[in-house]
Amino acid sequence: MASNRFSLESFFVRLFFAFILVFATYNPSNYSFYHWISTGLEAGFQPLMAFSGIVLLIGWIVYIRATITSLGLTGLILAFAFFGTLLWMVIDWGIVPADSIQIITYIVLSLLSMVLAIGMSWSHIRRRMSGQVDVNETDEELN
Repeated sequence: MASNRFSLESFFVRLFFAFILVFATYNPSNYSFYHWISTGLEAGFQPLMAFSGIVLLIGWIVYIRATITSLGLTGLILAFAFFGTLLWMVIDWGIVPADSIQIITYIVLSLLSMVLAIGMSWSHIRRRMSGQVDVNETDEELN
């Protein structure tokens, strides 16, 4: 039986896999599924491409479904507003140059990974902070 204990370590595991999912799908280094498919289609669509796409799709569905379920529309809006204004401040303060599209892309992909990891973890965090349990959890999962 899996443990329901939430820790900083379990959050970082979720964050690590969110980074893998996001950056394996697309990143500006030209080593991503997007670049592999866009340049590899001339040679023909291969079974490994299809398999990799299905694995990424499963990962996206799991992360997005969990994020939407735990954060809801309001939480998603607040998370993107929080990270969006954080990015705006970093650019406005001159920490990141506004004309560096590659750096900004890496930051945006990292922030998306953080939103997904927070979404995957939010039910655990809320339960720890408030003692309240999500409606979709069952008694067996809590014991």
